[in-house]
Amino acid sequence: MSGSLERKAERLTQLLEKLAVESSKGALIVVEGRNDVEALRRLEVEGSVISAKTYGKNFLDVVSEIESQATTRGIIVLLDFDRRGTEWTKRLKQRLEEKRIKVNTNFWNELRGLVGRDVKDIEGLPTYIEKLK
Repeated sequence: MSGSLERKAERLTQLLEKLAVESSKGALIVVEGRNDVEALRRLEVEGSVISAKTYGKNFLDVVSEIESQATTRGIIVLLDFDRRGTEWTKRLKQRLEEKRIKVNTNFWNELRGLVGRDVKDIEGLPTYIEKLK
């Protein structure tokens, strides 16, 4: 394996370990669908995860659900890396911050920077990481 792929795999692993730690400390993670939740579980992220786009939820339903489960550890938004996911991430961040809820998009930004050209969603991360290794 080339050095750059090894470094990418290592950075991804470290980032996901940090995500697992934040989640275990009580941060709520917001993903798009059930498959994204399952992918995080396969990556050993065990904390609370909300699926934003299941059961016909609209944007306001998602905001309400997040508000009701928000903790002092804040919210980590991990939506898809496509155009719609980017738009929803911006809208969610803005709406939740208006309600004084701490929103973390750092993991999303870092993941998108690392895998954005190769992976379009959280669901694709476990397979991608396997291929890198």
